[in-house]
Amino acid sequence: MADYVLALDQGTTSSRAILFDREGRAVGKEQREFPQIYPQPGHVEHNPEELWGSQLQVIRDLLRRARVAPERIASLGITNQRETVVLWERETGRPVRNAIVWQSRISTEICERLERDGVEPLLREKTGLLIDPYFSATKLTWAFEQDSELKRRAERGEILFGTVDSYLIWKLTGGRVHATDISNASRTLLFDIHQQQWSPELLDLFGVPEAILPKVVDSSGLIGETDPQWFGKPIPIAGVAGDQQAATFGQICFEPGMAKNTYGTGCFMLMNIGHEPRLSSNGLLTTVGWRINGETTYCLEGAIFIAGAAIQWLRDGLEMLAHAGDSEQLAASVNSSDGVYFVPAFVGLGAPYWDPHARGLMVGLTRGTTKAHVARAALESIAYQTRDVLDAMRLDSQIELSSLRVDGGATANNLLMQFQADILNTAVHRPVIQETTALGAAYLAGLGVGFWETRDEIARKWTLDQEFSPDMDEQKRSSLYHDWQRAVERSRHWLEE
Repeated sequence: MADYVLALDQGTTSSRAILFDREGRAVGKEQREFPQIYPQPGHVEHNPEELWGSQLQVIRDLLRRARVAPERIASLGITNQRETVVLWERETGRPVRNAIVWQSRISTEICERLERDGVEPLLREKTGLLIDPYFSATKLTWAFEQDSELKRRAERGEILFGTVDSYLIWKLTGGRVHATDISNASRTLLFDIHQQQWSPELLDLFGVPEAILPKVVDSSGLIGETDPQWFGKPIPIAGVAGDQQAATFGQICFEPGMAKNTYGTGCFMLMNIGHEPRLSSNGLLTTVGWRINGETTYCLEGAIFIAGAAIQWLRDGLEMLAHAGDSEQLAASVNSSDGVYFVPAFVGLGAPYWDPHARGLMVGLTRGTTKAHVARAALESIAYQTRDVLDAMRLDSQIELSSLRVDGGATANNLLMQFQADILNTAVHRPVIQETTALGAAYLAGLGVGFWETRDEIARKWTLDQEFSPDMDEQKRSSLYHDWQRAVERSRHWLEE
């Protein structure tokens, strides 16, 4: 009998493999970083071969070190950085160019052209998304406009497109399966979330040949098997979801109105809104959460582009920190940011502003400002951006959250979590198991093969580590947030035509 489910968590800066037992406990973990490529300001790429190589290596390392044979693994689940565009040859599997990463703003001019053409209402209605360089379709358009031969090869069916999940499935199955799950498809600007299929109208709008697209499948259920060349014996692939949807599933947000926030490179808040899509009036996205046995769950999402990456910048760019984890102790050495506000709009602003022309700034500096104040302002910027999104979510959903479930690396920072509860005036719940993104992929994969029978069974496994309760008076909360909003306005529209 199989004892484990294997989850692959292919992120923006690293690839991970985690082994979960029947209790949802992580019993083995491996991680490997891979290089980030910055060809020009605002443009981010990955080498797909390095991405795949790092993912394959961590799986092999994990199985070897855990001494787990492939036949003991019930199924494999994949969760991935979303919106990133990978293009490869159908015959050889070789990438035809570097992957264009979700963070890249290279297609900003194409987005502006589409806005001038007045197509945003159509896109919002069909996809639940906005016109922004964030999403896959404009990256594809840009790649084809840069390389006319690539476009011709795509039209002849020689090239395949996929988000990272598709690429991993293709590689893992030895090129036998070209598929994506519905949650990843819903992030491309090419997928009609009402009809739940690729939209011919949008494919024509973006100049994307239908021949390059993957088949869209449920988020849970058998998709294929790994090729025996990789691990000696085949392992069923039975669960796939974009990283934020997987984290929402791993946080057991199964009922409408439940919400989670993931603190990683960026911040992503999702709220379950049930089985009918509802479009946002306040700068949020409507996205597919998951589809199981043909039943679709939709979410409202707020995407914050720079969160943990701001702390990485303090470490690597300013060399203020030896380790990102040092930020808490440094920030705690002062009682406040002393009026310093840091807006980390390094690649523009995401929800609810959607301003690709915004750029980062720091305001409120005086001769008394120290690196401790800057570190505290950087941490607080993560919480303020989350407040921006939650306020929009409250307006759209008309739901007042009693608590917010949180996960991701930065949730280990108690100072940040307490400030988050204070500025939201909402309890923040941190679970015992922090690997919720990988856990969500594992749950989907396990449900897909009957390793776990029902969602109720896995819901009972969620346990609270710590609750952070609001402890700030309303006048102070309002004053701090008012000044944050002033700082954001000064960062917006910084890049001029």
